[in-house]
Amino acid sequence: MSEQETWSLSVSERPPSGAWILLSLQHLFAMFGATVLVPLLTGLPPAVALVTSGLGTLLYLVVTGGRIPAYLGSSFAFIAPIVTGAGMAGIPGALFGCFCAGLVYLMVSLAIRTFGVGWLMRLLPPVVVGPVIMVIGLSLASVAIEMADNTVGGGDYSLTSLLVAAVTMACIIFFTLILKGFFSVIPILLGIAVGYIAALVAGLVDFAPVQEASFLRVPDFEGFLALLAAEGIPWQVLPILVPIAIVTIAEHIGDQVVLSRVVGRNFLRIPGLHRSLAGDGLATMLAAVLGGPPNTTYGENVGVLAITRVFSVYVIGGAACLAVVLGFVGTVAALLSSIPNAVMGGVSVALFGVIASSGMRTLIEGKVDLSEKRNLLITSVILVIGIGGATLEFGETFTVSSMALAAIIGVFLHAVLPERHKGGETETILGSHG
Repeated sequence: MSEQETWSLSVSERPPSGAWILLSLQHLFAMFGATVLVPLLTGLPPAVALVTSGLGTLLYLVVTGGRIPAYLGSSFAFIAPIVTGAGMAGIPGALFGCFCAGLVYLMVSLAIRTFGVGWLMRLLPPVVVGPVIMVIGLSLASVAIEMADNTVGGGDYSLTSLLVAAVTMACIIFFTLILKGFFSVIPILLGIAVGYIAALVAGLVDFAPVQEASFLRVPDFEGFLALLAAEGIPWQVLPILVPIAIVTIAEHIGDQVVLSRVVGRNFLRIPGLHRSLAGDGLATMLAAVLGGPPNTTYGENVGVLAITRVFSVYVIGGAACLAVVLGFVGTVAALLSSIPNAVMGGVSVALFGVIASSGMRTLIEGKVDLSEKRNLLITSVILVIGIGGATLEFGETFTVSSMALAAIIGVFLHAVLPERHKGGETETILGSHG
């Protein structure tokens, strides 16, 4: 870390030519594990996810005028909705729903530019956002366990698979608690590496496709445009995927607040929250057209910036370009596809729990007083509806998922139930950045 600590690059500062690639590769390395994890869990091509995250990041930098050093990666909030939507209308249908979620970003961006941000923070306070984030993590718990013990998709229980998952999870926990400096932001990637080796020893890895893969290969770009041309609009996926934008927009705001504090600039004002939301939405729409998962700003990105003090958007752009290039390397795509369910199950057990804990952290940092009956009721109703799997079905083709329903009811309850203290939660989220 001694060399890293000597670096300190501002947002608009170019790194020395000899260090540019190294710094960009370092940043991509931190984003890599989380970026490819979502497609591995949802059945999307990991290589396409790399390409769309890179292109999405470049588009984001253009929209924000090169003023926000943020790398966009795959959004975890869309994992369960994509799986559900794919079961109803196939992967292309789910991607169409993601595209429409990106449109919601643009509409909210326009509204913020016109009316300011206060209305949005009153609509999405911590008492609503926190429990919904918890639902995202906890609703995926059964999927994580089924991947770990090999019962996902009706497979037979495997103790070997469970042990490999346990090794993977234990390594992630160990690396998270022990590693310092730059390596402290890539425990998931290191855990996958160790778990992969354990799975290889246990005979769970088919390495033949990796050996047979060509070095260069065009990723399997498969968006939703062909589906629209052949079968029309899959309306049934919209209630599943579009409401998730409520949660991801709130997460986006939180990331911008933290990023502003780390860098020492108020990104909510300059270039403005409306521009960062527009960039995120357009990146998500681009990803859906090409066949990749929705994009979002990453906490790992903030962690790397805080440790390295390299805030240069040129480094972020370099990492994005490297991601696009790696997406066309066939060996990388084959290696990612060869990761067994046991390893991903171990990762998921740790990761989905962290997502749920992040929701609890949102409640704590938002100073939500659960001794107040109003807050307790809103939180409880969101958790039970979301985790319990409640849905609204209209006919055979129109269904509102439990996660979306929980978010909608949470917003409704916050709007109609009388509030003892006005404005406190909004000020807590925005702080001095309001």
